[in-house]
Amino acid sequence: MKRLNIDLADRSYEILIGRGLLQRTGEWVMAIAKPSQVVIVTHPSVNRLYGEKLSSGFSQANLPTHFIEVPEGEKSKSLAQAEKIYDKLLEWKCDRQTVLVALGGGVIGDLTGFIAATYVRGVPFIQVPTTLLAQVDSSVGGKTAVNHPLGKNMIGVFYQPKLVVVDLETLKSLPEKEYKAGIAEIIKHGVIEDARLFNFLERQFQNILAHDSKALEHIIATSCAIKARVVEKDERESHYRMVLNFGHTIGHAIESLTGYSTFTHGEAVAIGMVYAAKLSQLMGRCSEAVVHRITGLIENFGLPTQLPDLKAEDIIQSMYPDKKTAHKKIRFILVKDIGSIEIVDNVAESFIQEALQG
Repeated sequence: MKRLNIDLADRSYEILIGRGLLQRTGEWVMAIAKPSQVVIVTHPSVNRLYGEKLSSGFSQANLPTHFIEVPEGEKSKSLAQAEKIYDKLLEWKCDRQTVLVALGGGVIGDLTGFIAATYVRGVPFIQVPTTLLAQVDSSVGGKTAVNHPLGKNMIGVFYQPKLVVVDLETLKSLPEKEYKAGIAEIIKHGVIEDARLFNFLERQFQNILAHDSKALEHIIATSCAIKARVVEKDERESHYRMVLNFGHTIGHAIESLTGYSTFTHGEAVAIGMVYAAKLSQLMGRCSEAVVHRITGLIENFGLPTQLPDLKAEDIIQSMYPDKKTAHKKIRFILVKDIGSIEIVDNVAESFIQEALQG
């Protein structure tokens, strides 16, 4: 088992990465939080696969344990769904010593974290991500949120988990489409901060697609370490943490305009990275070779690189309600070279329009 520490003073916590960790989660939670009861939030399909394994540790400690099942899909990240969960917590008389456990992907993690941050002004929660995307990205860093019809993740709060448990065994049941979605975020980490990771992905993409255990453990641990360093520098995204949004400005617009139902988050980010790279070249920030490398790696992993049938103007207008805009100016994370990016404020619409049409 590998241990990574997120150093955030009194909000510090560990990321545990290994195999067969679900059954041991109960003992770690008991040591960290001394819970009065546990509420596990998950999807029905994930509950069938892993609910019993996860809850066994709590049962052995005679700890009251409840399950809340949430419908699958991005549409469950809503205030309406949050209210249903609040109803259950109140029904079960959950107090501030109740621990919430997010068992699932990014939707479950974001929603559970939001509930934990806001129920009785804050209860402890644990992230147990079961998708590659959640393991390398959304479970780490304390971003919690629900969506609004006009924008993704617009209603939320920064609220750190007490522990992140990454059990690599859960990836065996992950659909290939979701597996590749997680690869997109790993590619992003290579682009923004780690050329060696990017090079590794270029060399090992066939092994990674074949779920090679050694390669998989390496890229997950490396990605988590990258995100940990970024979060430690800027927990609340006042500036530097925005580098993690490379590819997300366009990606979130695509998700919003297609009703969160056409693309996975990773697929939308993959497209967003390609066009952010094209924008970077257009604005003189990077060479054509960098654009080709990013596009080529994304293609090698079977991820999309082309915009869907959307108007450039609609995409641009969809960017304005996004959290990454400032003073009604569109901010982009642009790439200079593999492993090197910059935050650029007030990118002109004319440049964006040209990149989207290129």
